Amino acid sequence: MNITEVSVFIIYLLFMLSIGVWFFFKDKQQTEKGYFLGDRKMGAWVAALSAGASDMSAWVLMGLPTSIYALGLGQIWIAVGLALGYSLSWIYEAGRLRAFSIAANDSITVPQYLTNRFLSESKTLQIISAAVFLVAYTIYSASSIKACGTLFNTVTGIDTTTAMYIAAVIVISYTFLGGFSAVSWTDFFQGMLVLAAMLIVPIVAASMLEAGASASIDTPNYWNVFSSWQDIVSGLGWGLGYFGMPHIIIRFMSINSQKELRKSAKIGISWTVIILTFAVLVGVVGRMFIGFDENVNANSLVFVVMTRRVFHALVSGLMLSAVLAAAMSTADSQLLAAASAFASDVYGPVIRGGKAQNHEMLWAGRWVVLIISGVALYIASRPDAGSIMSLVSNAWGVFGAAFGPAILLSLFWKRCTYAGAAFGIFTGAFVDIVWLSYMSDTGIYEIIPGFFAGLFVAVVVSLFTAKPSAEVEALFDRAVAMTNE
Repeated sequence: MNITEVSVFIIYLLFMLSIGVWFFFKDKQQTEKGYFLGDRKMGAWVAALSAGASDMSAWVLMGLPTSIYALGLGQIWIAVGLALGYSLSWIYEAGRLRAFSIAANDSITVPQYLTNRFLSESKTLQIISAAVFLVAYTIYSASSIKACGTLFNTVTGIDTTTAMYIAAVIVISYTFLGGFSAVSWTDFFQGMLVLAAMLIVPIVAASMLEAGASASIDTPNYWNVFSSWQDIVSGLGWGLGYFGMPHIIIRFMSINSQKELRKSAKIGISWTVIILTFAVLVGVVGRMFIGFDENVNANSLVFVVMTRRVFHALVSGLMLSAVLAAAMSTADSQLLAAASAFASDVYGPVIRGGKAQNHEMLWAGRWVVLIISGVALYIASRPDAGSIMSLVSNAWGVFGAAFGPAILLSLFWKRCTYAGAAFGIFTGAFVDIVWLSYMSDTGIYEIIPGFFAGLFVAVVVSLFTAKPSAEVEALFDRAVAMTNE
């Protein structure tokens, strides 16, 4: 245990917790919209970095660099796919989703938006969506908690499982207390820290390499970017996830104006492209700097080990806090999105029949935060839980396949119907899970067949059901007009 590193860690954690406490006492009369969407008052910088930080979890500092470290540049297509998907979602989806969510009865969650977009009284879509949310976010949260545990164990020597509980308590606390505003502001600070760490660490390590270090890599085809067509297709397929990733696209809905959204898009895209570029560099430089180490590979530690070898404990403690920041920033967003889905889409309209008071909705969401965290902790602590990267890929695939097609069609196709969206969500999630379970040996990432199956079914069902009413078409036209304001 290095006392300096641990001290920096503790100061950082206390700072994050203080943000949640601040917003809890600042907004004692917090509304459901305030807790789950920050009252749509997020500025460009906070929204952009919050969206990026909630996406770029510890898997971008630990999982992705380690994949490149171990397997080579064939894995670079994941970074390329993510950069393309993220950019396209900001450019084409963000403005429309913000405008459509306001036009659709000021919706504050993705399932609520999809229901209100079609002016439907049915709760089927909200229940299906909430079920997908709860399952996928539990798995996703487990990856973030596992990353926190691994990092705590490496830095402090604390038992990994105990470390997971400590990290979970911190994340739960500020999410439980402060809601969306606390999550967004913690993500803002964490996004800045992650950016600094990803820029500094590989550059300093590369400057310390000896001449000819690249020749020490003896893995066949390590430098081959075009290692296989499956790697290319699957890597690019990761980009499809952005169109339906609830904890990311909810940031689009929270921005206070279309003008701020356009500014936020430039900031968000630039931040993400830089992060992904340097994630690749961390993997490549790490392989030359450290050499291949099975422990580093098994525990996704290339960034951590390289940082501790390069810097003094005071600086490495700050840099490693960036990894913790990445894990926490995604975990808090996932917990809040799952909580909002249950409270706003199941508890309020279904269980309480629309009669729930504001404080009931808030506490229902908070209890879901606790429950999901408990299950995620159980999954993360199991020895057969899988790697950080595998847990993320499973949850990412389900979300992208389920919600991406339905949301895109709802924003760009006036003929899309409620039934089409509902069947598309169910089909996308179902095909994704079946492919993962029985067809993963094909080497094709399950999000690809899931996404296009969901898209196909949504279009076919929409065409075979009654066209949207005049009121629904008017809502579509009104939202499009708001997008161009």
